[in-house]
Amino acid sequence: MSRRIDHLVVAVRDLDKAASFYKRLGFQVGARNRHSWGTENRLIQFRTSFVELITVGEGAEIAPHTPRAFSFGAFLRDYLQHREGLAMLVLDSQDAQADAALFAEKRIGAFEPFFFERMGRRPDGSEIKVAFTLAFAEAADAPHAGFFVCQQHFPENFWNPAFQIHDNKAEDVCVVALSAPDPERYEGFLSSFTGVKPSQPSLHDLSYRLAGGHLDVMTPDDAGEVYGSVEAEMEQPSFVAFAIRIEDVERQAKWLDAAEIPYAHIGSRLVVPASAALGVAIAFEAT
Repeated sequence: MSRRIDHLVVAVRDLDKAASFYKRLGFQVGARNRHSWGTENRLIQFRTSFVELITVGEGAEIAPHTPRAFSFGAFLRDYLQHREGLAMLVLDSQDAQADAALFAEKRIGAFEPFFFERMGRRPDGSEIKVAFTLAFAEAADAPHAGFFVCQQHFPENFWNPAFQIHDNKAEDVCVVALSAPDPERYEGFLSSFTGVKPSQPSLHDLSYRLAGGHLDVMTPDDAGEVYGSVEAEMEQPSFVAFAIRIEDVERQAKWLDAAEIPYAHIGSRLVVPASAALGVAIAFEAT
C-alpha cells in the first residue's frame, strides 16, 4: 500500500501575515502553536492531510544537525535565510522507528527517529495532547528540499472534522511538485522514500502515485509550463507548487476575484502564482 501525503511544511517569515493570506484564499487556519525548540506553526487541516505554515519564533533554541540527528528547526532556519516557500514534503507512517531503519538500510538517511509532543486545542478551546515520531530522509545535493515521514500517536486528538470546513470547500492536498534540473537523478532516492516506482509522463519528468494523490518531479521549465509563475532553484531540487482538491474551480475563481488575489487558468486548474503566494504556486483542481 502506498503512503499518503500527510502534510506540507510551508516556511514563512511572518506567520500571521501568511495565515491572513491563506484565509483570503478561503481556508480555515488554526491557532498558533509553539514547539518546545521554538518553531511556531498554524495548520490548515483537510480530510487526510494538512498544510503547516511555520516560522522560527523569538527565543528559539535550535539544535544543530549531527550525523545521527536531523534538526527540523535548523533546516527551517536555514531555509528561511534563503527564501520562503514549500520547504518539506511529509508522508504518513504507521511505524516511524521501522521507517528510520528502512531509510538507513536504503542509504537515504541514517538518522534516529525524532519524537515530540505538544498541547493542542479543540474548536471549543479545550486542551488536548498530540504527539508525533518523525523519520527523516535526505537527498544528495538538495539543501532546500526536506523529506520525512510522520507517525501520529494520538490521531483521534489531531484530526477533527470541525477544522476541515473551509469557505472554498477544499478537501485535500492532492499533488506536490518538485522541480529538479535532472529529475532522473533523484529517481532512486524518491522511490526509496515513497515506496513506489514512478511513471514517466514526459521525456524527463517523473510521477510517483501516492494514496489519494501524487508527487510530480519535473524540470524548472516544465514546472513553469504546468504552474505558470514558480520560484524554482535552477541548480538543485526545490518544491515549487502544490494542488488542492476542491468542489468547484469556477466558484474559487469568483472567491479569488473578490479577494483581489491574482490567478491564472492553466488547463483544468486554477493557479495562484508563487509570486503572490509566499514563494509556492497553489493550484486548485476539481474533485
